[in-house]
Amino acid sequence: MNKTLIFGHKKPDTDAVMSAIGLSYLKNSLGFNTEARVLGDLNKETKYALNYFGLQIPKYLNDVKLQLKDVNYHKGFYIKDTDSIYDGYQAMLKEGLTGLPVVKENGSFEGLITLKDLSHVMINENVENLDTSYDNLLKVLEAEEIVRCSDEINGKLLVAAYRSSTFMSNVSLDSNDILIVGDRHSVIEYAVTSGVKLIILTNQSYIKDEHIEIAKNNGVNIIRTGYDTYRASKMVSLTNYIKTMLRAYNPAKFLETDFVSDVLDINNKLKHTNYPVVDKNNKCLGLLRITDLSESNPKKVILVDHNEKLQSVDGLDEAEILEIIDHHNLGSITTANPINFRNMSVGSTSTIVYSLFKEKNIEIPKQIAGALISGVLSDTLILKSPTATDKDREAVLDLANILSINYEEYGMNLLKAGTSLKGMSKEDVLYNDYKLYSVNDKNFAIGQFFTMDFEEIEKEIDEYVKVLDRVSEANNYSLVALYVTDIIKNGSYVIYNTKGKNIMDVAYQNDVNEGFFISGCVSRKKHVVPQIMSILEN
Repeated sequence: MNKTLIFGHKKPDTDAVMSAIGLSYLKNSLGFNTEARVLGDLNKETKYALNYFGLQIPKYLNDVKLQLKDVNYHKGFYIKDTDSIYDGYQAMLKEGLTGLPVVKENGSFEGLITLKDLSHVMINENVENLDTSYDNLLKVLEAEEIVRCSDEINGKLLVAAYRSSTFMSNVSLDSNDILIVGDRHSVIEYAVTSGVKLIILTNQSYIKDEHIEIAKNNGVNIIRTGYDTYRASKMVSLTNYIKTMLRAYNPAKFLETDFVSDVLDINNKLKHTNYPVVDKNNKCLGLLRITDLSESNPKKVILVDHNEKLQSVDGLDEAEILEIIDHHNLGSITTANPINFRNMSVGSTSTIVYSLFKEKNIEIPKQIAGALISGVLSDTLILKSPTATDKDREAVLDLANILSINYEEYGMNLLKAGTSLKGMSKEDVLYNDYKLYSVNDKNFAIGQFFTMDFEEIEKEIDEYVKVLDRVSEANNYSLVALYVTDIIKNGSYVIYNTKGKNIMDVAYQNDVNEGFFISGCVSRKKHVVPQIMSILEN
């Protein structure tokens, strides 16, 4: 069973990461198969919490786009190059396909044959030469082994169609000849004495013991089939190795990890019906019929701490959203089918996950309790944010009791871990906790960074503005703002892109200069996003 992936938003903060970890543990305890993932690099605060409670950093998830491995293509459909042309035809006939990948003994892709290729071989090419195996001959001609001297059979086909005397007088035989003959003992004697490569006896013809002995001594292979001479001569060319059909061209093929969208783009140019599917080592995995792309198994996902498409993983439209757990305003994500959507007016998504544990009566182990309390304390600023609710406080007290810790002391250390600017670039500060929003076809971005010392950022405020301007211009955002939140002063300093000044002035009804302090502004969700959205909506 494929795993359901649980993840928060891009530029993940502590609540997004910890709620994904907590929810994944809960789902797995209930018998589901899920895995927590992250969509970007973790900030210092989140790393501190994971390290403190001995939790593994979730794996990175680049996208959830449909790949060929999500498509019901014909997995395991290929043929070895030493199998017969007849086997290839029967395989295509059985599956109702018009193409067949050919592989070497080690499974590596060698080429592609089609029914069109088969028709070309049978109608247009010289079928007098045989390049096959003794076993292929037995299988295709439904023959029995009389004398086997060689496993590989290579030679030129002849049919004893003349009178025996005429044949022996006019046809010179050698070790490169493969003779199809009935119960014409004089011709058979002539053939075994001449040391031909192979004799194919038709109509279950009798062969004398003395001729069998001569054949063994001269290295002549003999098989016997119930087919008449006409049918045997028609079928024998189909015993050839299927690799003899391969052309010199290198057919288009795809990796199983290739995106379906890319496959469609290429097919629009090539207009082929069949494509081999291989892995990164060129091992053949099967055949893609272009119509197979209509039957896919999209990746299953659960979103936490966001329901805005701009904030989510690339390729979300190609995935199947099973559930959303969030505490933000309703965003732009839509689903094809009804889903479970838990949206609560609380300070943290981790609080909602905590409540789900209680509803399902699942015990919360210490590591998961550590994850959830970190998410709540981070998003509610140790319960001091105006977004904090009684449910958040209830969750923190219970989780702190499980952990036997002082939540205020731990919370302060957690937030301090995330406020250090050491080793961080201007971009690192912006993207530390960064979210995208959309309203009326206009996009804007808000970054938030907690610090106890704004002066260090203020010294380089012009450089920060340049970064915001670059991000705004590159992405055509109406506004890119960085809110530097001072927990002690209970407010935020705001830095914004140059062209966003008018939006900021109207939003806060003031002449908002770079580095302007907004008292009481500590919650992006409550104090920032609603004001900006209101301006852009109008």
